[in-house]
Amino acid sequence: MSIGTLIKTIQDIMRKDVGVDGDAQRISQIVWLLFLKIFDDKEQEWQLTLPGYKSPLQGRFRWSSWAKDPEGITGEELIDFVNNELFPALKKLATTAGVSPHGKVVGSVFEDAYNYMKSGTLLRQVINTIEEDVDFNSSADRHLFNDIYEKILADLQSAGNAGEYYTPRAVTQFMVDIINPQLGETVLDPACGTGGFLTSAIEHLKKQVKTGDDLKILQESIHGVEKKPLPHMLAMTNMMLHGIDVPTNILHDNTLSRPLKDYGPRDRVDTIITNPPFGGMEEDGIENNFPKKYQTRETADLFMALIMHLLKHDTGRAAVVLPDGFLFGEGVKATIKRELLEEFNLHTIVRLPKGVFSPYTGINTNILFIKKGGPTKDVWFFEHPYPEGYKSYSRRNPLTIEEFDREKAWWNKRKTNEYAWKVSAKELADRNYNLDCKNPHEVEVNHGDPEELMQEYLEITRQLEAAQAALKHELMQALGGN
Repeated sequence: MSIGTLIKTIQDIMRKDVGVDGDAQRISQIVWLLFLKIFDDKEQEWQLTLPGYKSPLQGRFRWSSWAKDPEGITGEELIDFVNNELFPALKKLATTAGVSPHGKVVGSVFEDAYNYMKSGTLLRQVINTIEEDVDFNSSADRHLFNDIYEKILADLQSAGNAGEYYTPRAVTQFMVDIINPQLGETVLDPACGTGGFLTSAIEHLKKQVKTGDDLKILQESIHGVEKKPLPHMLAMTNMMLHGIDVPTNILHDNTLSRPLKDYGPRDRVDTIITNPPFGGMEEDGIENNFPKKYQTRETADLFMALIMHLLKHDTGRAAVVLPDGFLFGEGVKATIKRELLEEFNLHTIVRLPKGVFSPYTGINTNILFIKKGGPTKDVWFFEHPYPEGYKSYSRRNPLTIEEFDREKAWWNKRKTNEYAWKVSAKELADRNYNLDCKNPHEVEVNHGDPEELMQEYLEITRQLEAAQAALKHELMQALGGN
């Protein structure tokens, strides 16, 4: 069964259930079921590969005990078991002392999860569909999770909220390729959503793994935080399927809820790669976790202040997606940009064209590349062009990683060209830290004087009305003649 068909089959079953209301709940239901199936498959592997491995779950709460048998419990008995025994036991793992790291992973996934289905018969049908068609101990099926993940994201979009945590794969890979994390360096995404940046970083770092110890170093170096339950659950599942067996460093939390002054030297990281939420406002009081100069309720600005604070001195570097509004904004934004130029090397801004995040948002976005340790002398701008024949991107014609070959070829041998130009930090300071610098090589279209254009428009309108009146008169004459 294809992935699209599998997910559609499951959703069609769920639509018959009176307890599940809308796409978001259906997706949440699919994700916790998939997680338990994946965890069970992983446990079978750990029992063979980890000496003395002991499941954190009581035997009757393991997927293979209650879900695997297609003729197993169903109806009211199944709903009663899931709601009153399974979920309370899994949620408790998040807070119970002495729980193993594997157990903590399960607890963190289920602390805010819910079973929305009310029909045990329909729930059994969903479970049987998953059990029949997906085996995560099969390497082929494990790769299929990426397709399941993409399908879930596509469905989240129709639920209206995918844009909050979705970044096109080509963008995540390009940013990771440029930041080039090395084995032993910490990688953080403080707003990790479903884990797209982190999985790109894992694949990048796997190429450097040679020994079992290297693999342990990789496992410990990946860090993420996500405050919403559904994307966090997806991120945890995604990490496990990319070889981070115990993703205890993927926290279910709001990074901004901790006072900035409480982040000490031990919290600093080598690399940050992220697309923080923008356009949104934080809840009242969050801004008080930041010094007065940064106090705002705008989420992206607070994340930028945090990113600057968390980078290690000298080695720290970051790639951050931000909207155009950050580039030309004033107030707190101007304060942050002044510090970026004076205390960091804001060496490159890649200006992305419209439609990169289509259909989630049409906002123009940019990737800022920052290095800690010394002020900025010049900021290089690179305007990413559309492929030939494109006027925008779409789901059918998305941005591809190959398009970034132009930036990669230019990166280490920088020269001004039709896409690239540089502006001195001094000039940007004189502009009150407005970083919204247009490509000087673009031929500016002169649209003419607005007053003259208005007069021309009024004259064309007058002529059109006169033509319509003449045509109406002729028609009336013709009809009268008949």
